[in-house]
Amino acid sequence: MATETTVLETDLPLKRVSRGKVRDIYAHGEDRLLIVTTDRLSAFDVVLPTPVPDKGRVLNSISAFWFAKLKGIVPNHLVTTDLSRMGLDRALLKRYGRRLRGRTALVRRARPFPIECVVRGYLAGSGWQEYLKDGRVCGVPLPKGLKQCSKLTRPIFTPATKAETGHDENISFERAASLVGARTAARLRDLSLRLYAAGAAHARKRGILIADTKFEFGLLDGRIILIDEVMTPDSSRFWPALGYEAGHDQPSFDKQIVRNYLMTLDWDRRPPGPTLPSAVRDKTASAYRRAYHLLTGKRLS
Repeated sequence: MATETTVLETDLPLKRVSRGKVRDIYAHGEDRLLIVTTDRLSAFDVVLPTPVPDKGRVLNSISAFWFAKLKGIVPNHLVTTDLSRMGLDRALLKRYGRRLRGRTALVRRARPFPIECVVRGYLAGSGWQEYLKDGRVCGVPLPKGLKQCSKLTRPIFTPATKAETGHDENISFERAASLVGARTAARLRDLSLRLYAAGAAHARKRGILIADTKFEFGLLDGRIILIDEVMTPDSSRFWPALGYEAGHDQPSFDKQIVRNYLMTLDWDRRPPGPTLPSAVRDKTASAYRRAYHLLTGKRLS
């Protein structure tokens, strides 16, 4: 199914480089890519059969917002999100324009580093589970007595391996350094912490706590640049700042709504994923749109 606002597959008549859990990526010339962010949603590393209306447009728009806002910290791969400026064939635009508009980015092609750069400002998710075992997260020791969702004294860098399918794996900084080199790992850590600090400060003023997030970087002409998506509800935990209290799960502006529903089911977390009820789908779509509005001050057109 594909409509103007609900897109699972794009299937453009272009060379497809990859199809991820959410994004379809196509070659566009020698050195550029078209990234189309669909309405697919993955949970527990399984792509669900139910698309979330406008999700792809929200993710694309939030990333574009952050790319513009944070370019003073590190350059990024974004060229444009304006469909009319991407140099696409007129016949292609006539046929696919409605389903591509708002969810497509033209980017410079970079060589990605093989790690995800995760920054945690609060203790949640897999970090909380690791802390319960030995008081550490990815080898980083933390103070005793922290609660679930506690704010950390200072954000920590906890890299992970990247997985096209299956689970990403949390790794130590030393392991990350062995994959990309010690100097590069240190640079990626420092950039990630700076990006998180700037993003979290802005979001806090707008009523959102960014509990944790992941960044991806690539190499282009010998320079490290920011790629993929940036501080979206898919790559981050977004909590309402109002009413935050450590010691329990927080309400969210992200796909935790779907995870919470799925945990009530008798499902083994293997494909195929279950269909979402319309109430869960619509609540998730509303949360994504709300996150966009709070972060940017704009409403999705």
